[in-house]
Amino acid sequence: MHAAYPIGTPGKAWDQLEKNKWRTQQHPVRSYRNEVLEKLYPLNEKLDLIHYGALPYNPQRYPLYVATNKRPQSGLPTVLITGGVHGYETSGVQGTILFLEQAMHRYTKHFNFIVAPCVSPWGYETINRWNPHTADPNRSFFEGGQSPEATAIMHYIKPFQNKLLAHFDLHETTDTDNSEFRPALAARDGTINDNWNIPDGFYTVGDSARPQLGFQRAIIDSVRKVTHIAPPDTDGNLIGSKVIQDGVILYDKASLHLCGGFTQAPYVTTTEVYPDSPKASSEQCNRAQLAAIVGGLDFLVKKNA
Repeated sequence: MHAAYPIGTPGKAWDQLEKNKWRTQQHPVRSYRNEVLEKLYPLNEKLDLIHYGALPYNPQRYPLYVATNKRPQSGLPTVLITGGVHGYETSGVQGTILFLEQAMHRYTKHFNFIVAPCVSPWGYETINRWNPHTADPNRSFFEGGQSPEATAIMHYIKPFQNKLLAHFDLHETTDTDNSEFRPALAARDGTINDNWNIPDGFYTVGDSARPQLGFQRAIIDSVRKVTHIAPPDTDGNLIGSKVIQDGVILYDKASLHLCGGFTQAPYVTTTEVYPDSPKASSEQCNRAQLAAIVGGLDFLVKKNA
């Protein structure tokens, strides 16, 4: 299936004029302050909120925060959780906040945490995959990339790299991937768009360099208590990649400059929820993200007992 896009000339990559035109069409439709920051600030009594930067587009509007243990213990491994790398993927943000509110305290005797609930607040407000420069933050985890969102969290995490045990990166696969974001990508790059089948249900993307299939299985088994797991398509794939076990595919994350590939943590997973499913509510999607984190952490607690 090929979809046209209203900006640019088919077959010709965008220049700055087209990128500027795209940017002028993007406007906030929800509030980062009301939906994210106002939920985080009250948590400062039981955890530490650390201001690690701000987006240059509007530093006052888009401050960046991570949440950490109130009293980190030097002998514990560190777990990184990132949400909202793609700002439009709502449950990644809200599921991360649920974890901070309801579950993190149960695990602080086992792990130190660094939790970034919303890496891309401009994208959250405008419901976008890209940032204002038409750069995809989740393809920008390398030095010199065009995503201040990716650069800021990378630089904050750098001193903790050798302490990281696990990284959970929370995402969604949505119908707008086909209706908006993949056509926009093809138009920007002057290529032909081929839509993919949107999986109906939850799945994870492991790293082919460190798949940790037991860890992925524990996440899937935890999530299936909350919502359904995506079945493979007729070719045995999810979004074009072979299903290697129930609800699990693998990417070479570092080569794609994905958020899930920028750390040296031995356990990494990218969660994918389908919020447009008739079988799942937005609350179920948020709870699925929480269940994914809890399932993975329970596995690691037992593994390191």
